Amino acid sequence: MLRKNRLFTPGPTPLLPAAQTAMAAFTAHHRTADFKALFQRVLADMKEFVGTNSDVLVLACSGTGVMEAAVSNLTSPGDSVLVLTAGKFGERWTGLAKAFGCPPDVLSVPYGETFSLDDIRSRLTPATRAVFVQATESSTGARHDIEGIAKIVRAHSHETLLVVDAITGLGTTHLDVDGWGIDVIIGGSQKALMMPPGLAYCAVSERAWNRMEKATSPRYYFDLRKERKSAAKGETAYTPATSLFAAMGAALEFVRGMGSGNLSKGREILVDNAELCAEMTRAGAKALGLKLYASAPAAALTAITSPDGTDSGKIVKEFRETFDAVVANGQGEMKGQLFRIAHIGYYDYLDTIGILGALEHVLARVTDRNVEYGAAVRAAQQIYARTMSEKRQLVGA
Repeated sequence: MLRKNRLFTPGPTPLLPAAQTAMAAFTAHHRTADFKALFQRVLADMKEFVGTNSDVLVLACSGTGVMEAAVSNLTSPGDSVLVLTAGKFGERWTGLAKAFGCPPDVLSVPYGETFSLDDIRSRLTPATRAVFVQATESSTGARHDIEGIAKIVRAHSHETLLVVDAITGLGTTHLDVDGWGIDVIIGGSQKALMMPPGLAYCAVSERAWNRMEKATSPRYYFDLRKERKSAAKGETAYTPATSLFAAMGAALEFVRGMGSGNLSKGREILVDNAELCAEMTRAGAKALGLKLYASAPAAALTAITSPDGTDSGKIVKEFRETFDAVVANGQGEMKGQLFRIAHIGYYDYLDTIGILGALEHVLARVTDRNVEYGAAVRAAQQIYARTMSEKRQLVGA
């Protein structure tokens, strides 16, 4: 039977055809008027996509590169920082803080869980210079309460910076960056923007820019002040990934089209789409008697606990071998315990129904469970039908 390769991983995600075409066709040199016009348009559109009035920078690197930039630009060796970790990517903040000589106070909760706001409040001290956290912990599928965390940080001190890795959160979660007082928020091109890896971006508050002038950690390529200065002239500090900027421009136009010409509205619709696909997937998994791994599940992806006695690697392998569909296994110590199905970016109703139908076949083949074909699909369809009915009622009202 014919098979189409499909990614259901939380990054890289499926590519937007318009982004692929733009990337393949773009050949302008990076120090020309053509690229300057594209670059300036992308930076302006990125502010709308992120939902901020602050400067947005786009760098040629992975999201981890901008995570490192956040630490190196905002801290000095010996600074006290609070790291909130609930998975592999939270642990990355711990490693970065240590690399730049900042002994982190680590508030850790078990994988799949999220944080008590009271616990966060109790760990903040007058010496805390920054708080580092994920919006979505994509290793476990958990969503963190960024609004609640931001309220605590802002009430604690005007001097404590809040840095949010929203690499899988932007485009899947409603975030009020300026209203909540997030100082640095980080995203990556291979997520909700539906394009290849290679670009990462961040929005930076005035509080954070002011801190950079005092911070003494070493930085060179990732000196955000250089990038800001160059961006003001319509340039990058170093050679940019020109074709990826073309893809980013096309992706932003696609999101604008979702909003009938309004990019901010398109972003909201993109988030709502992820939320709906995630809700459908959770309902489908539960209908098959499966358990969700995360206590506060995110919309970027759904992490599903492998059935007792079944290594999740077998499920991942069966998806690939039978349907050429790529779902993600657990990471690190979670490998073999869970599998992850993504909803971030270029996914729709039919993708969601299709992967749930495939899941039914996969479980029937690799487990001894009595799988009721159609149970997951039916549960997802019911969620979709209810949501569409509610939307029609709101429009009618």
